[in-house]
Amino acid sequence: MPVISRARQLTVRLAVGLAMGAASLGAQPATSAASTAGLMASIDARAAHYGDVARQIWGFAEVGYQEVKSSALLQAELSSAGFRLKPGIAGMPTAFTAEYGSGKPVIAILGEFDALPGLSQDTVPEQRALVAGAAGHGCGHNLFGTAAVASAVAVKEWMIANKVAGTLRFYGTPAEEGGAGKVYMVRDGLFDDVDVAVTWHPGDRNDVNASSSLANISGKFRFHGVSAHAAASPELGRSALDAVEAMDVMVNMMREHVPQETRMHYVITNGGKAPNVVPDFAEVYYVVRHPDIKVVDGIWERVLKAAQGAALGTGTTSEVVVTGAVYNLLINQTLATVQQRALERVGGYAYTEAERAWAERLRATLPPSKIPLAAVGVVQPLDFTPPAGGGSTDVGDVSWRVPTVQMSAATWVPGTPAHSWQAVAAGGMSIGAKGMIVGAKTIALTAAELFLNPATVSAARAEFEKARGPNFVYATRLGVQKPALDYRK
Repeated sequence: MPVISRARQLTVRLAVGLAMGAASLGAQPATSAASTAGLMASIDARAAHYGDVARQIWGFAEVGYQEVKSSALLQAELSSAGFRLKPGIAGMPTAFTAEYGSGKPVIAILGEFDALPGLSQDTVPEQRALVAGAAGHGCGHNLFGTAAVASAVAVKEWMIANKVAGTLRFYGTPAEEGGAGKVYMVRDGLFDDVDVAVTWHPGDRNDVNASSSLANISGKFRFHGVSAHAAASPELGRSALDAVEAMDVMVNMMREHVPQETRMHYVITNGGKAPNVVPDFAEVYYVVRHPDIKVVDGIWERVLKAAQGAALGTGTTSEVVVTGAVYNLLINQTLATVQQRALERVGGYAYTEAERAWAERLRATLPPSKIPLAAVGVVQPLDFTPPAGGGSTDVGDVSWRVPTVQMSAATWVPGTPAHSWQAVAAGGMSIGAKGMIVGAKTIALTAAELFLNPATVSAARAEFEKARGPNFVYATRLGVQKPALDYRK
């Protein structure tokens, strides 16, 4: 088959979505449509408030495991809405759960709130940091956590009004960006009684995630040498930076000899302090990815050997601190179909004239894209054929422990890549807030339909068990280690 660019795929899907949207809407169960009519209205009524919450978290811009104010704000929202809180879970001070109800089914809603280092940006369509070198929400997690809270509050009120039985549980999950916060929750059994997990993610289009992600392992390689005067007595030194560079050369040579879907990237986080001092300490931070966790595990072993060889060759010593390890997403088509119905019922949104002008100016800073700005008003058709995406997420581990579904809403200008200043800018203004409400409504409708239809929950579980296989046993490369709470320091 010919390779079709992502932009071309989305353009085609946009056209198909316009044609198919109305027909798909008719497929939703009548019980769900009738009894959940107030859910979207409830979220709309508080849209301005949730926009303020998201903007506050956008301003906090706290990186992984340091999201003290962000976590506290979301907890306060849920506590005031009558949820039972459990803060500081799984050894992570900013992680928490919030629960309402009792008994089965147990429906989980996931929320994230960590920012990315070095992406500070104002809400303007040209690159302008608020604080040079500071963090920013380049993946939209300020919107992510807020929308998840909005949906949880709406579903709780709906459950009370309609006397719906079951347990609704919100998971406040820190450090998704490399810290693997959800993995520690899964490892510690916090999802053992959950029937289905529902979530979303900011993006540049409205669609249900129907393709997998990349599994990964990440870690910091620390080398210890001997300092010396680099000019007067270099023979007495053993450079830790030499070891880092030797390791990097060996890993770069590996690129020719790994499966082509592999991604390996690194940054030197500490290379010494002065060129006339032989560095006695240096550190390099690695991430290895592939669609299959078993393949990642084998490549990681080779990276470990490269570090050992670099230390041996430079007369230094090495250690590695594994900071994260996540599975690829296990897609559940039963749940994806349910969430697709919900998303089509919600629909997209339209830009105001001011937003369109802002978006056009921002688009001028991006590579040319064939995706029209009107894509924010369209729901893409469900498509299970695309290959695994280029990113990784600790939602992957949740999806191997419990049937899980995730969608994306257009919180960014179409064509915007994640982890960019353009994503930060849109995520702090009205475009991001509008997309966030699409996400909140879709999650709420999805969760409500699952509470109403136990047969769907059973079908999702049966598909899940078949996909995992009869001999599957969950295990994480993180083993029994504690969360790396200082990985962003």
